[in-house]
Amino acid sequence: MIQFEEKIWFWTLLIIPVIIAGFLALQYWRKKTQNNFANKVLLKQLSPNKSTFKPILKIVVLSLAFACFSVALVNPKMGTKLQTVKREGLDIVFALDVSKSMLAEDMAPNRLDKSKQLVTQIINSLASDRIGIIAYAGKAFPQLPITTDYSSAKMFLQSMNTDMLSSQGTAINEAIQLSRTYYDDNQDTNRVLIIISDGEDHSDASAEIAEEAREEGIKIFTIGVGDVKGGPIPLKRRGVLTGYKKDRNGETVITKLNEITLKQIAQAANGVYINGKSTKNVVDTIKDELNKLDRSELESQQFADFEDQFQWFLGFGLFFVLLDLLFLERKTAWLKKLNLFNENL
Repeated sequence: MIQFEEKIWFWTLLIIPVIIAGFLALQYWRKKTQNNFANKVLLKQLSPNKSTFKPILKIVVLSLAFACFSVALVNPKMGTKLQTVKREGLDIVFALDVSKSMLAEDMAPNRLDKSKQLVTQIINSLASDRIGIIAYAGKAFPQLPITTDYSSAKMFLQSMNTDMLSSQGTAINEAIQLSRTYYDDNQDTNRVLIIISDGEDHSDASAEIAEEAREEGIKIFTIGVGDVKGGPIPLKRRGVLTGYKKDRNGETVITKLNEITLKQIAQAANGVYINGKSTKNVVDTIKDELNKLDRSELESQQFADFEDQFQWFLGFGLFFVLLDLLFLERKTAWLKKLNLFNENL
């Protein structure tokens, strides 16, 4: 199997048609200029050793040199061995609250951005575990299925915002229910759900759903973001504060961190609750708790032993450049005797 490391360098192959076009233009100009200077018979007498084939050969060799250099820049890699790689890990699903209350700025820069920071740092502390992401507000929405692609997970994470779900509220039970569909029933893996929220759950069924998840082998950790004293929900237009969210009576809505709900959910599913104020404390606690779990053996296949092959093309490119320098535009003496191209002697 062949892989190309820097495919963008394939664009340098466009130099070759430019070289050929330049060569043809030069030949046309030469021929036109020479015809103005003298007729063909006289020109042949003035330069009897001029070859009509050598210039074409030189441009072909030069084009081959540039082609080799372009492929060398792309750096093709060849893998000759299919290796089975076995890993041990957990299946971890992150459920991130994206309700409007997560815009409150009682935790800098705001609850949602703080939640993203926490998830990112937790992912950075993982090694071979598989992860998935769920977004939820009034409803839960699958954002990223179980994967080992941490880069994609971080990309999806950063794109999450409070406008991605039209149904508002904080239905943690919806997130727990959806997470149960993420895990592969055919694999005996330890399952972890990490909920990041301010805990303002509008449903009383969350603890019961968490108990059902525990019976399926899902351990739930909850992380609370926000302040128990609460804060208003800012309304912004193009990044400029225009006011704060108000209720039907015109009073400013104050949203508070509800640690009680989050603790009940974690307790119901044999997990722990962590206050999200300190990123280091959250990451260290999650890491310690995950290390207590037995990591199941996961299996995947990938091509291994990919080796760089650019040196071959670099070598051929240098060879063709040297060959081009050695070729002169006059006739070669021994080829002239053979008269392979039926040139008039």
